[in-house]
Amino acid sequence: MSRVVNSAVITTAAPPAGSFLATARGRVTLALLCAVTFLDVADGAIVNVALPTIRAHLGFSVSNLQWVVSGYLITYGGFLLLGGRAGDLLGRRRLLLAGTTLFAASSLACGLAGNQGLLVGGRLAQGLGAALMSPAALSILTTTFQGSDRHKALGVWAGISGLASAAGVFFGGVLTEEFGWRWVFFVNLPVCALVLSGALRILPADQGQRRRGGFDVLGAVLVTGSMSLLIYTLVKAPDAGWSAGRTVGGLAGAAALMAAFGVNELRCAQPLIPFSIFRIKGLAAADATQVIAWAGFYSMFFFVTLYLQNVLGFSQLQAGLSYVPVSVGIGFGSTLATKAFVRTGTRPIIVSGALLAAGGILWLSRIPVHGTYLGNLLGPLVVMGVGLGVLYAGVQTAANAGVPEDQAGLAAALITTSFQLGSALGLAAFSGIATSRTSHLLAAHASPLEALTGGFQRALLVSALCLVAAAAIALRAANTRGDSASAEPAQQVEPSYEPA
Repeated sequence: MSRVVNSAVITTAAPPAGSFLATARGRVTLALLCAVTFLDVADGAIVNVALPTIRAHLGFSVSNLQWVVSGYLITYGGFLLLGGRAGDLLGRRRLLLAGTTLFAASSLACGLAGNQGLLVGGRLAQGLGAALMSPAALSILTTTFQGSDRHKALGVWAGISGLASAAGVFFGGVLTEEFGWRWVFFVNLPVCALVLSGALRILPADQGQRRRGGFDVLGAVLVTGSMSLLIYTLVKAPDAGWSAGRTVGGLAGAAALMAAFGVNELRCAQPLIPFSIFRIKGLAAADATQVIAWAGFYSMFFFVTLYLQNVLGFSQLQAGLSYVPVSVGIGFGSTLATKAFVRTGTRPIIVSGALLAAGGILWLSRIPVHGTYLGNLLGPLVVMGVGLGVLYAGVQTAANAGVPEDQAGLAAALITTSFQLGSALGLAAFSGIATSRTSHLLAAHASPLEALTGGFQRALLVSALCLVAAAAIALRAANTRGDSASAEPAQQVEPSYEPA
């Protein structure tokens, strides 16, 4: 049956009488979509552990090496809103297939790269592929599963996303040490092949999706330019300095482009991003919670990894293995949150997860120079992992509650953009805090290891405060226990023209 929403023709099927997730096809569909988020998130972390080896093999300078990481973040974060909305308008399976194909091709190019330019170019293309396939996969999930199935599916999605960060560090260490740095890229190929094959065989084809009135090209250029410039400026800020003209100019330019985008969307008859989505209760608060929370989480993983390798002397493999208990904690937390949604709603879950994670990171901020993994890291990492799993499952569910089906891709892009923006913001701001503290201690004649550890301690303390702030913002998030009424399909009418 077809229905018309915002001049787009969307063909929908009647919901199944029973639980789709309880069927074999439903479980395979969920596993397929979760493989996409695992690829996206893990790829942002898996390369970090291999950076020293990549630098030695390809002759990167310290300043240029950051482009191996930041190149991925810039295109991923910059194109997410465009990718998510394009899925709503052009077909979500189409965008998933296109993004995964690009991700696979660019992963192969990165693995085969023989010089710096090819590797950085491949990473830029990888980010673009991820920006297309990630919101497409999440919006397919939220429109495929209904009722309690949707909560369970989002809980699994959130758990896998959280696990991917820790797993990326683990696999990065194992692959680099045992097989070489190129395998941190080659490992993506079989997963991409599985996703492509599964999407073609399991996911229904996009039917009748088309937009009357043309595509908002100006809006697409403005929002992509604004997000790309913002992420780029945040990534470069620690080296350039927050008061540098380049940093101030970049932030001002990003703000100006976003303001121009807002004016364009208000005047455009067929806007790329309908601002009506922000009238959905609690959506903006859930996205803001994600930004602040991941500013703390991402920087925490970064500083703990540096502490393990540069202070405690762990090898790449040992650093990777250190995150296995974190993965277990994240899985436990997301499972716990999924079961608690029906009784408590999402808001208490998000707040509890944020505060639990804050406690774990606060504990980590007490790491000593001559610490041990069992005595100083294992306990707080597990506590933090449980909190991360609880929080992430709650935020993902709240951010997609009450969203109309024709805007599911946009909602998915917004919450994923929040993740990327928070990661870049946290790493930029807290790296500066750590560096400033380390420099101060060195000037006071502290030993290099004492100064380095002192910088990590200060940055982790601020990361914990970030999670407390995220808990406060989450008090404004939606407290959904099931599908919101606002998510019901609009009144169904016959289309006035033939579907594409």
